Amino acid sequence: MHRSPMAFIDPVTLAQALIRCPSVTPKDAGALGVLEAALAPLGFACHRLRFEQDGTEPVDNLYARIGTARPNFCFAGHTDVVPPGEGWHHDPFGAVIADGMLYGRGAADMKSAIAAFASAVSHYLGRHEPRGSISLLITGDEEGPAVNGTPKMLDWLKARGETIDHCIVGEPTSTAQAGDTLKIGRRGSLTAYVTVRGVQGHVGYPRTALNPIPVVAALVSRLSSHVLDHGTEHFEASTLSFTTVDVGNPATNVIPAEARATFNIRFNDTHTPATLQRWIETETDAVAGQFGAEIAVRFSLGGNAFLTTPGPFTDLVGHAVEDATGIAPELSTTGGTSDARFIKAYCPVAELGLPGGTMHKVDECVPVSEIHRLSDIYKALLDRYFAAP
Repeated sequence: MHRSPMAFIDPVTLAQALIRCPSVTPKDAGALGVLEAALAPLGFACHRLRFEQDGTEPVDNLYARIGTARPNFCFAGHTDVVPPGEGWHHDPFGAVIADGMLYGRGAADMKSAIAAFASAVSHYLGRHEPRGSISLLITGDEEGPAVNGTPKMLDWLKARGETIDHCIVGEPTSTAQAGDTLKIGRRGSLTAYVTVRGVQGHVGYPRTALNPIPVVAALVSRLSSHVLDHGTEHFEASTLSFTTVDVGNPATNVIPAEARATFNIRFNDTHTPATLQRWIETETDAVAGQFGAEIAVRFSLGGNAFLTTPGPFTDLVGHAVEDATGIAPELSTTGGTSDARFIKAYCPVAELGLPGGTMHKVDECVPVSEIHRLSDIYKALLDRYFAAP
């Protein structure tokens, strides 16, 4: 395989090219083509994968790999972004650099990290032949339902007999500077949709009705006051938060027949979805019995809690950060969900990316210097990984 040792990819230039693709989930808008055009000259075999299922829009994804041997070190991420919203001072898809900051939707979350992946790989391949393989698993579905992206890509790899041995997800995990935080797990996410059914009636004759509002209020109080746990060595305490209570009754003289509420639990590894659902059902049954009302609950699991136990892999990543920045990253499991929740079933995975203070906000931006810093971290990581795979 012929590869020019000077074919280095500039991470900022590539990040700008990716940001200029308005890839609002699940639209690709050319973003994967930009990345493929950068990787193919390095010798990567690139596979464009489109998945769809009933009721969802098709999603374009990219799997690129150089080498065929193990271990296979994978960089994972997503090119889809959330809608830009209103009030930007710069074109959200213009990739403007002003005062040392790169502006644009995806600058922090996470097109710049993908550019840093590619840049680090180009520098590594300019100096070495990896003792194994390097791959990139890039989806267009992370900000959406996450059904036609990473889960189906992983199934595709398994069907081909391909194995990922270790993975870094480039989500914006850091706080002040790239590398100061390494996420080694995430809390799970369970959403519950509650419907309380009463009996409609006249407010002047409340005894002939069954008002669902006091019922839902009692349930909110009962669930919100419960302490789920006190946290663990690596996880914060689990939390339960109500996000809406709805009645939709425009009349002032009518007791409504129905009230609805939604809450989300972010849970650590002391719980499972099954144990939480049983607890919620027990609590709702108790409230329903107290008031003589009917309460129905529907659940939606966003992801299970998982932990990559600190050990050789997390130590290697931490030492790579120190090599590049001189700081040791803090190990964390905070934040929302990411596609690492799918990858963890296939291999050890950690998340390491840019500072995420502006992600999903108007005027999303990241310092240009931080993109270079992250690329340097990924370079150091490849050096250490393939020195002793």
